[in-house]
Amino acid sequence: MSAVAKTPGSVALTARTEQGVVVLTADGVLDTSNAAELRDSVTKATLDVPAAVVVDVSALQVSDETMWSAALVSARWHMNSRPDVPIVLVSANRAARDAITRSGAARFMPVYPTEKGALKAVTRLGRRKLQHAQAQLPANLSSLRESRQLVREWLTNWSKQGLIPVALVVVNVFVENVLEHTGSDPIMRIECDGQTATIAVSDTSNAAAVRLTSPPKGIDVSGLAIVDALCRAWGSTPTSSGKTVWAIIGPENQL
Repeated sequence: MSAVAKTPGSVALTARTEQGVVVLTADGVLDTSNAAELRDSVTKATLDVPAAVVVDVSALQVSDETMWSAALVSARWHMNSRPDVPIVLVSANRAARDAITRSGAARFMPVYPTEKGALKAVTRLGRRKLQHAQAQLPANLSSLRESRQLVREWLTNWSKQGLIPVALVVVNVFVENVLEHTGSDPIMRIECDGQTATIAVSDTSNAAAVRLTSPPKGIDVSGLAIVDALCRAWGSTPTSSGKTVWAIIGPENQL
């Protein structure tokens, strides 16, 4: 077992490997000063391609629920992570599990009340049968056409043609927002897991993507309002280099 000493402003972590699964146990107070520390530890744990990574956050104190997303969902979208390695969470605290769910983290990392239950779940499920692809696009308008072409090509190759119409709308909105508001090169990732697909676009801006307030009258035609109407869920997650905006679409979202 290895341990990281607990210091002011940091999260203490212990790590062990059990039957090919890396188990991280966190202790301390999670806040803006150390969310990146936990994120990087979770990301690093996926790099050796274990059967899964289990993160026990039962002993963590969290004053702001957004920290769950900042530390955990951002690890999921870190460019160096292995998306095919399942990450699952453990929290013995019911209120914390509810907060994790509200933060959106549970959409990517199921949360269990006990470590035993989490280990049983990852053993039963095995390695994620995940299809994924990624591309960095230039910071100019040609990326709009290129992103749509890649989405169509990837989803066709993965036999997910029914998701293509909504996916094209989503990626167009996300890439257009990057070009208009950040000036950075969009990095696009698409993942297919079972019947669902997740479209994610990363940029170097720390400003969260926020849906504009709907007008009191008329039709709300903002890009993120359209994404919200078409998708199962979407969100904006801080990362080590900026942010990732993601959306999940399923069979119910076909046009």
